[in-house]
Amino acid sequence: MSGRLVLVRHGQTHGNVDRRLDTRPPGAELTDLGRDQARAFARALPRPPAMIAHSIATRAVQTASEISDLISAAPAAGLHEFEGIHEVQVGDLENRSDEAAHDEFNGIYRRWHGGELSVPLPGGESAHQVLDRYLPVLEQLRLRYLDDDAFPGDIVVVSHGAAIRLVSAVLAGVDGAFAIDHHLANTESVVLAPITDGRWSCVQWGALTPPFGVTPTPTGVDDSRRSAEPMG
Repeated sequence: MSGRLVLVRHGQTHGNVDRRLDTRPPGAELTDLGRDQARAFARALPRPPAMIAHSIATRAVQTASEISDLISAAPAAGLHEFEGIHEVQVGDLENRSDEAAHDEFNGIYRRWHGGELSVPLPGGESAHQVLDRYLPVLEQLRLRYLDDDAFPGDIVVVSHGAAIRLVSAVLAGVDGAFAIDHHLANTESVVLAPITDGRWSCVQWGALTPPFGVTPTPTGVDDSRRSAEPMG
């Protein structure tokens, strides 16, 4: 099993610029910078991927297309769309950009990483619901491709920040506090390698490699770590 999953967050969108909780597909399109970010990600890949997968959201489709165009992906690799790997659905908070909405999302998201997977966002999903739709897609990719010794390389999966962090922490046993503190900027990725007994190892998180330690919160700093990119 030499291939890995490269779970990459989409490029910058107009929703990101506006700091909107834009989660319902199809969602916002990429900005010009977002397209540049996708191409820069493609140029930085150590080897061309054997497959490029993406969610149904417009920003993921556009990011995947930019990556594919730049690396001239072989027709056999192609672009593959999957239903279950879109962003965490925030329900009643959709398209809000105010700090109260960000704080409500971040508060529930922290609870998920603390083990409270059944707590739903208001009118939206619980962590259990996100995992129930997302994990089967990754399992399918593993069983059909990565577990095949003849499969020629990595699978790039263009997806979404909050979902990637949740799924990666659960699959690879990454500390929830680390996942909360370490957002993914646009086109940053988490790399998961399949290991024995159906398990996964996280070999890269953004620019970081294992071990993934938790940075203590400095005195006087709000532990919510408000981010201009709440879904990142």
